[in-house]
Amino acid sequence: MTASRQPAPVTSSRAADARARLLDAAVTAFAERGFHGTTTRDIAAAAGMSPAALYVHHRSKEELLYEISRAGHQRTLDLVTRAAEGTDDHRERLGRVAADFVRHHARAHTTARILNYELEALGPEHRAEVEGLRRAISARVVAVIEDGARAGVFAPGDPRMTAAALLSLGIDLARWFDDARGWDPDALAAHYRELALRMVGSAPG
Repeated sequence: MTASRQPAPVTSSRAADARARLLDAAVTAFAERGFHGTTTRDIAAAAGMSPAALYVHHRSKEELLYEISRAGHQRTLDLVTRAAEGTDDHRERLGRVAADFVRHHARAHTTARILNYELEALGPEHRAEVEGLRRAISARVVAVIEDGARAGVFAPGDPRMTAAALLSLGIDLARWFDDARGWDPDALAAHYRELALRMVGSAPG
């Protein structure tokens, strides 16, 4: 009985490896050519597979984009949630959120460009799910700003507008960030942390 079951983990492992290779290849292809400029043949070739092999693991090019987008947005939501926890210091909470959000977008700028600039290519159901994650990310940041405002630490004006502006700074960074510039993600994170605190009327120092 035990011997007859041994191949299953191998098959599962190989399938997982193939799916991961296809996702990595899709990220590279979408970043270079855009979603609409990329074919399933491009993705399969980059992964070292035949075009037919792609459909063994993913139903369509759009499903690949969805999986990349869903996983990426969930990671971002988890990151923002963690950054907002663990301290009652309102300035520290917002500073962590801003710094971690920007650092994440700088380090993963290739994937972040796809997540934020290929949304329209998702099908209606997939886009609705991803938009829900984006709203959850925004809600976390709004809550941090509102908490600080209620405590009298922040004077943000409209917290929702301020949160949208703060998140837009990090999102847009993924559009223009280039490793060749030599800008360090940690230095950018520290700078954007100060910008975020200024935006809510709580400048450092």
